[in-house]
Amino acid sequence: MPYDGVSRFRRFARAVTMEVGALDTSFLGRGRPLGAARVLNAIGMGRTDVAEIRDYLGLDSGLMSRMLRSLEEEGLVRTRSHPDDARRRVAILTKAGQREFQAYEELSNARAAALLDRSPRSDELLDAMDMVASALGRDRIAIEEADPRNDAARYCLGEYYSELGRRFEKGFDVSRSRDPDAAELVRPRGAFLLAMSDGLPIGCVGLKGSGGEVAEIKRLWICPAARGFGIAKRLMHAVESVARALSVKTLRLDTNSALPEALKLYRTSGWVEIDRFNEDPYPDHFFEKHL
Repeated sequence: MPYDGVSRFRRFARAVTMEVGALDTSFLGRGRPLGAARVLNAIGMGRTDVAEIRDYLGLDSGLMSRMLRSLEEEGLVRTRSHPDDARRRVAILTKAGQREFQAYEELSNARAAALLDRSPRSDELLDAMDMVASALGRDRIAIEEADPRNDAARYCLGEYYSELGRRFEKGFDVSRSRDPDAAELVRPRGAFLLAMSDGLPIGCVGLKGSGGEVAEIKRLWICPAARGFGIAKRLMHAVESVARALSVKTLRLDTNSALPEALKLYRTSGWVEIDRFNEDPYPDHFFEKHL
């Protein structure tokens, strides 16, 4: 029997199909298949535009209509015309639908916790899951502007600082770094961008501005499991677009030799190495780009 890449992938796909109950006619014992449960979940998680839900789940219009009709007949969902566009439809959960959504959430959380509890290497398993999710969902990763003080942003920054602490020879102490104030990372001075994968943050970058024509790129970070999929380039393109919209003419950034992938990105995307422009003790390479 072959043990090549295709065979291993197919074994993985069969295992996931069994674990998530994709073939069950009553997903998690709630009386409906996985597809209908996913539609209910998408609405419960805040997606109300029917076309958006269909695209998010990769469903054709006929199947989406049948699933919505089934959920409506159960009294779990109501659909109506969009208030701003009669050609579009929106879906909302009824009170019964909200209770069913919550029941699915509790069962799904318990199932995930049980799988992790019985795994002898749960951290490694989660890392592998993160990599698979990033690979399969790479075309659906969204770049969003966010408050640098919100939970998702703080998570990314915390992971970024921890990684620098591991990779820098003498560690990293954010109190010694020229860490930008949050006010410098929000409009009209700057911005903070997140890369979001199905609701979870997997990357970030900041634009530190003063209201003038020169600004700095700060805190570019990508989750290790999501590296290699072009997310850093997307974040850099997005933050440059924001800088142009804020009338920034020149961008600067600094980095460290311990981050060779960052150096490669900047050197191959139009950045020019310049002399030191700050007194931060950590960077040893400095770049500039004219917009």
